[in-house]
Amino acid sequence: MIVKTKIFIDGSEGTTGLRIHERFAGRDDIELLTISSELRKDTEERKRLINASDITFLCLPDAAARESVSLVENDHVKIIDTSTAHRTEEGWAYGFPELSKEHKEKIKSGNRIAVPGCYASGFISLIYPLVVGGILPKDYPVSSFAISGYSGAGKKAIAVYESEDRPKEYASGREYALTQQHKHLKEMQKITGLERTPLFSPIIDDYYSGMVVSVPLFTDMLVKKETPESLLSYYAEYYKGQKFIKVSALDDEVAASGFLAGNGLSGWDGLKIYVTGNEERIVISSQFDNLGKGASGAAIQCLNIILGCEESKGLNL
Repeated sequence: MIVKTKIFIDGSEGTTGLRIHERFAGRDDIELLTISSELRKDTEERKRLINASDITFLCLPDAAARESVSLVENDHVKIIDTSTAHRTEEGWAYGFPELSKEHKEKIKSGNRIAVPGCYASGFISLIYPLVVGGILPKDYPVSSFAISGYSGAGKKAIAVYESEDRPKEYASGREYALTQQHKHLKEMQKITGLERTPLFSPIIDDYYSGMVVSVPLFTDMLVKKETPESLLSYYAEYYKGQKFIKVSALDDEVAASGFLAGNGLSGWDGLKIYVTGNEERIVISSQFDNLGKGASGAAIQCLNIILGCEESKGLNL
C-alpha cells in the first residue's frame, strides 16, 4: 500500500497554484487536500487544512503568505512558499538545489523552503557560480536585462493581454521596474553575495510564457581574462550531471542564429545557459520557462527532493 503525502495548495486559483495542481495529475503518491472556493480566504479553514497537510504550497501575495506561515501549529508541516516573502529570511532554504550540495541538503531536510523568483532564477544561475568560483568580483557593477512572457504578471494582467480591446501598447515589449526597485533584486543580490545591488531592466512582452535573462560582462573587469569558450567550459563543469540545467555548446544552433527567443523553452521545466560575445565583451544568458524552472516547476522539484523520489517526477525534461 502506497502511503500518500497530504498536500494543500493555499492560493490554488492563481497561475502558479493552478500549474502546481496540474502537475499532480497521474501521481499516485499525492493526496490533495482541497478547499471550497467560497472558503479559500477563510482563515480558520485554511488553518485547518495547512495543519492537516504534510506539505503546504503557498501561492499567495507576500502578506498572505506570511499569515499562512503564522497559522502552522504542527511541527511536521513543511511549507514550500512561491511568494517573495521568505526568500532572504533566516531559517528558510532557498529552493535552487543546483547551486551547491548545501542548497540541496537544506531543501531536503528543511521545513521551510522558499522557491526562487523567475527572474532571480535566471540571474542567480549565471552569477552565483562566477562569484563562488572567484571569476566575478563581488563588487562588480552588475547589470542585467531580461524579457518575459505575460503569464508571470498575474491573472489581472493576463486578462488584459488576452482581451480583444486591450491597449495598443500591450502588443509590444514594455520595459518596467524603471525605479530600480524590482521585488527580485533583494534575493538576486543576497543569494549571489554581490556587494552592489544589480541594475536590472526587465521587459514584459506579448507572448504567454518563457523568458531570457542576460548579464553583460567586460572581460577586463573580471578577476582574470575570460573568453566565451572558457566560461562555457566553466559552466559545463559547474553544472555537470544536473538534469535541470543545460549548458549550450560552442556550436549551438540557437546561439549561432544570432537570436535568443524569450519563448524558446516554453513548456520545458529546465534552464539553458548561453555564453556569447567576444574576448572583450561577453553576454551570459539563461533561457527557461517562467512558469517552469521559474515557478511551479521549481516548486515541484523541491517537493520531489523532500519526498526522496526522482527529482523530475511530474515535470517535463
